[in-house]
Amino acid sequence: MSKKILIIDDDADYSEAIKMLLDAKGYEVDSAPDGTDGFKKAKNWLPNLILLDVMMTHKSEGFDVARSLKGDAATCNIPVIIISGIRREMNLPFGFEPDNDWLPVKAVLEKPIKPEALLKAVEENIS
Repeated sequence: MSKKILIIDDDADYSEAIKMLLDAKGYEVDSAPDGTDGFKKAKNWLPNLILLDVMMTHKSEGFDVARSLKGDAATCNIPVIIISGIRREMNLPFGFEPDNDWLPVKAVLEKPIKPEALLKAVEENIS
């Protein structure tokens, strides 16, 4: 049975491009356009990995979703990778590092990301 990946991102074109890349590698992929739908889908579908954007309905939505996923018994063990352009969009002089409380994710990657780098991160973090 193939591993399942959930993409939570409000950019439909980006989600579709990533879906095509991951489909070609044999993953089963689904997507959600925002954190609310993504959280519900994660609880019901129980993917092996979640690719999560940050800036969706509001600028910090992905950070909030990551903490909600970690705090829920059904989703707390699903690895999450944040893929976002927030640092560039907001002209931040710093990046974000995963931790156990504020940002409980496996990795933080910058958009745009090269397909090879994304596939490597997926392979390293999928459960």
